[in-house]
Amino acid sequence: MSLIYKSSMKAIGKYVPEKFQPLWNHPAGPQTIFFWAPVFKWGLVIAGLGDLQRPADKISISQSAALGATGIIWTRYSLAITPKNWSLFSVNLFVAFTALYQVTRAIKYQRELQLKEATTSMTPSNN
Repeated sequence: MSLIYKSSMKAIGKYVPEKFQPLWNHPAGPQTIFFWAPVFKWGLVIAGLGDLQRPADKISISQSAALGATGIIWTRYSLAITPKNWSLFSVNLFVAFTALYQVTRAIKYQRELQLKEATTSMTPSNN
């Protein structure tokens, strides 16, 4: 499989314009997984942005927190590896931000609900 991949990349490379050759031949360029993994991971960011419309009571705090934590960890890792992978850095930063924003929304909703319940239980009833 590797031979097929390498020969197809070499054939495609002949058609890449001269001004894009530095990107094409970069150690984290389109010929490597270092390029394609972040590209497909943008799907998580798009899903996270779509979830901004989700009601706060439907958000899983543990799932969003785990996604946010992995986003932070991989953001750091993308700068620790060689070559530095700025595409991986940016996608993981966005994954972390969107997930942690969801955690914030869910916690705020739960606090407001608790406050409302406490206020309701403290008011005297007319019955």
